[in-house]
Amino acid sequence: MARVFGPRIRAWLSRRENWSLWRTKTVLVLLQRLRSILFIFLIWSVVFVMREVTWPSRSFLLGVTATLALAWRLVAFATRMIRNKALRQIVRYSARAYVTLQITGLLEQATTLLDGFAFSLGDFRLSALLVVQALISWGILITGAGLVTRVSTERIRQSLEISPSMQVLLVKVLQIVFYGMAIVIGLNAVGVDLTGLAVLSGAIGVGLGFGLQKVVSNLVSSVIILLDKSIKPGDVISLGETFGWINALGARYVSITTRDGKEYLIPNEDLITGQVVNWSQSNDFVRLDIYFGTAYGDDPHAVRSIAIEAAQSVDRVRRSRPPVCRIVGFGDSSVDYILRFWITDPTGGLTNIRGNVYLALWDAFRANGISIPFPQREVRMLEDDAQSSNSNKSPG
Repeated sequence: MARVFGPRIRAWLSRRENWSLWRTKTVLVLLQRLRSILFIFLIWSVVFVMREVTWPSRSFLLGVTATLALAWRLVAFATRMIRNKALRQIVRYSARAYVTLQITGLLEQATTLLDGFAFSLGDFRLSALLVVQALISWGILITGAGLVTRVSTERIRQSLEISPSMQVLLVKVLQIVFYGMAIVIGLNAVGVDLTGLAVLSGAIGVGLGFGLQKVVSNLVSSVIILLDKSIKPGDVISLGETFGWINALGARYVSITTRDGKEYLIPNEDLITGQVVNWSQSNDFVRLDIYFGTAYGDDPHAVRSIAIEAAQSVDRVRRSRPPVCRIVGFGDSSVDYILRFWITDPTGGLTNIRGNVYLALWDAFRANGISIPFPQREVRMLEDDAQSSNSNKSPG
């Protein structure tokens, strides 16, 4: 029957172009186990007919075989959710052994036999039965924790209402909570006393707290950063002499890439305790200032108008917030001005936009006959005076 129906099912499956991936994988798994599925169907049909037509006792062995075949197949399907191959094999064979002993009525004898292989260490008694129970319990719990974590992670990452930083925090918290619960419940299920473990973990925690103070500080700082949303991936920040945008938020550090391609790993503690300039915290507007001077003979009203027009001619300068130009002082050889303008793309660089505005000012001033003064010095060579002085000092 498998040879007859197998190729037909494959041909039918190849025509299902609009099917989702999980449906296609399910049919492929069933197709790979078609012989065992057909065997289970046929043997249960025989058992049902024999129990209805002949004496039920005559179908006892066939009934046990059919129950075992069905149970083993269900165990195989259920353990496919375990991704770790070694753990999947352990749980699969342990579950098959358990259902086999349960169906054949030998579970109590097997339990007594496994419990007899044991040794004691103080008040703790370890037996082969305890080891088998622990493996099965941990396999089931860790598998369930992994499944719940994966489903929750996918839902969190698909949510548009949760910021990227909060998504990272929630995923980490879910992993710690579910896997921690699986380990604790597994230990409690096999009869391990957790009181001593709590005392030991407390002592270890105190020692690690002193030894890993900086590491713990960075971990706590990362949680604070994620909760208060002070910085997030994509923000442009400056910390001291470091200026760049954030690539990723880690548990210990923040990755920052600068304009020259360097990647800095800044500890999270420095971002909490230090002064950080976030150029894109509430909005993307950034104001830049440049200074210049013109000669005293140039009209300051005309200079201000020309400077504003020159700044507005640069592409990255925002016209929604017009530039302003003010006189800030009268220097030794020039009237000093400040020109302020706004941009919305600090990731494009600050030095280059300042250079473009300076270049626009140079062209505009040359076109309108406005001069930019510079200090001049006059050097006088006093050769005659030096010679007369030397002659006066010579002996007569």
